[in-house]
Amino acid sequence: MSGTDGVVASGRAAAPADALRLEGVHKSFGRLEVLRGIDLAVAEHEVVCLIGSSGSGKSTLLRCVNLLEPIDAGRIHVLGTEITGRGVDVDSVRRRIGIVFQSFNLFPHMTVLRNVTLAPRKVLGLPAAEADARCEELLVRFGLADKRDWFPDRLSGGQQQRVAIVRALAMQPELLLLDEITSALDPELVSEVLDVIRELAAGGMTMVLATHEMGFAREIASRVCFLDGGLVLEQGSPAQIFADPQEERTRQFLKRIVDAGRL
Repeated sequence: MSGTDGVVASGRAAAPADALRLEGVHKSFGRLEVLRGIDLAVAEHEVVCLIGSSGSGKSTLLRCVNLLEPIDAGRIHVLGTEITGRGVDVDSVRRRIGIVFQSFNLFPHMTVLRNVTLAPRKVLGLPAAEADARCEELLVRFGLADKRDWFPDRLSGGQQQRVAIVRALAMQPELLLLDEITSALDPELVSEVLDVIRELAAGGMTMVLATHEMGFAREIASRVCFLDGGLVLEQGSPAQIFADPQEERTRQFLKRIVDAGRL
């Protein structure tokens, strides 16, 4: 079953309430078709968690939304504007979309302050004082104020990932994409990063997360989408997906998660 919430037929215009809409999106790498016609809509202030086995297309979907990967067919809209049409200013699109990866990708030769303020100064043209003030406000908010002058190699993995999230937030994105942001962390560091996401969700940030943290997805998501073989096979509320999945493939996936003690 394909869930009805947020799924649309290809070719339909984006609704104003949608922060993100994908219509019939296909993406291949050589002969490998990774996305096979993704239809998905995300409302403003919604938190959508993408779950599924490795290779199901979750990370590729996020990279396509941020235009890090060109799509082969279909359309993507962000806040009512098609971003996959001809002549699109890619840099302008990326100013509206924040993305955080598994790897922290911090500049090792820059302090936390410089890592966070670089893009606001260079891309948005903010004066140094304004960029610094924005950075320091975020560092205080997420418990990193005392780390502003540290270099990344002095930080724990959890702290580095929190800095990476702060760096994305410093651009004041309207949509935040999070790609398995806890997968590179030791288990004891995961909770501090998930606390940041909880706060962002409570504040109304529109987010799409690819995650293997099933318990967290059940807690935080407005909607859960199960990807399998490059398709959104099933989607619904966390209660429905985790307690009463309709597709046999979804049930098999979740059984393995439960058997592994991860849900």
